[in-house]
Parts: sequence; C-alpha cells; structure tokens
Amino acid sequence: MDLLLDGKKLATSIQAELAEKVARRVAAGKRPPGLATVLLGENSASQVYVRNKRRSCEKAGMLSRHFDLPGNAAQENLLDLIADLNADPEVHGILVQLPLPAGFEEARVIRSIDPRKDVDAFHPENLGLLAAGHPRFLPCTPHGVQQLLVRNGISLDGADVVIVGRSNIVGKPLALLLAQKWSGGNATVTIAHTRTRDLAAHCRRADILVAAAGQPHCITAEMIRPGAVVIDVGTNKLPDGRLVGDVEFESVAPIARAISPVPGGVGPMTITMLLSNALQASEMIDG
Repeated sequence: MDLLLDGKKLATSIQAELAEKVARRVAAGKRPPGLATVLLGENSASQVYVRNKRRSCEKAGMLSRHFDLPGNAAQENLLDLIADLNADPEVHGILVQLPLPAGFEEARVIRSIDPRKDVDAFHPENLGLLAAGHPRFLPCTPHGVQQLLVRNGISLDGADVVIVGRSNIVGKPLALLLAQKWSGGNATVTIAHTRTRDLAAHCRRADILVAAAGQPHCITAEMIRPGAVVIDVGTNKLPDGRLVGDVEFESVAPIARAISPVPGGVGPMTITMLLSNALQASEMIDG
C-alpha cells in the first residue's frame, strides 16, 4: 500500500473551509445555515451518527436542531414534524435518520421533505436531477467517496470503477456521480452485488473498487488486482464489538495502491458533505 486514504484528516480540512464560508455569510448579515436532525427510536448506531453530525454542524458555525421521537410514534407525527420544518425559515436542511422503525413508509417520509431542504439528496426529484446531470445536491456518501479520491490525486477520468452494492444511498447514486461528464467523473462504472455471477472476476478488473455491500469482510485479497484503489464504505459491528468494513483490510492493504480504513475513511467524509449541502441549501434559499 502506497497511500492510506485518511478520511478523518481530509474531513477536518474541508470542514475548516466550510466554517470560513459560514463565517463570511454570517458577517454579511445572513442567517447561519440551519440543519434539523430527526431520530426515531433508540438505535444506538443511529444515535452515534446523529450526535457526530450535530457536533460537526455546530463546530462549523451552523445552527443545529435535533428532534427525538419514540420508535412507536405514529407516522403522521413524523410527517407533521417534517411539514413544520419545511416551513421553518431557520431550517435549511432536514435529515431524518435512516433506517426507520418497522411500520414506517420510508419512501413516503423521504418524499415529504422539501426537495430544497433534502440535504441527504434521497428525494426522487434530487436523484432525478443527478441522473440528468444537473444536480441540486450531491448525495453525501457518494460525494464523500468522490472527494476522497479526487483530493488524494486519484484520477477518475477513464478509470474502470466497480461498485459492489446497489443501494439507493450509495451504489446507484455513486455510479451516476462517477459516470457524469465533469471533473471528478468520466469513469466507466460497473454496479455489482452479492448476487453477481463470479463477483471476484468483476472486482479483479477494477482500477478503483468501491465496497458498499454491507457485509463484513466480503471483499478479500484474491478479489483485488495488484495496484488497485480500494474504497471501503461498509460499517459493520461484529459480535465482539469491533467495527469493521466490507473489505478484509489486513490482507487487501498490501496489494492495493491506496485504501480507505474503517473507521476513519468514508464516514467522516459523509458528514462533511452533509455540511456542504446544508451550506448550499442556505445559499439557495436565503441568497
């Protein structure tokens, strides 16, 4: 391995850039970007994610508002809260932490968020704009992956990228993002998954392999072409409490040219791109 793709270090640098932009807006008399987070139930992982997002938001000088709802709350209670946040001029971005408890219609909840405040970029309107090549916001984790590559000098232009995972949060939007005709795109992208025939063969031809299957250590050394770049989006908690990615880091790292760790790789970049979207939303809404 020649390069460890340190997302935590890069995220700190980008967040400092965002904080400067926020400070200039506030100094010019604009209200600070406001991010509202909504958490249902007591999922411990979700609580950690939301806490980290709020902490980063406040550190960047943004307004952070948080709402806890019990896991047995009625869906209409959540939709009413979202409607209030849609109408609140101090709130520029709304984030409903997923996954939702059983009984909630995730698609309906996502569609209820004003697309101009959908800083996760999950709303069908925002995904459609990305597919058309005219995005309002870039989805946070895919954008974080892209920036982790670009800012470490790894070219995507003409690269053979294989993404293992087809979720609406990572796999599909990441493929759209990296294939676009713009700087940080122009890649040839293949979406594979755990049901792909001879998955290892697809992975071995990748210049850049992105693991986003949500299965611990499903990407092993024999699936990596020597000198490839490996991005690990997976975050999996083992029975012994260890946090690991989808990539078997110890065996893959010596083969790869560059690799992102778990934790400390894509995770901090996801939060950073969320802050970037919140700032962008405030600029669109308030001018």
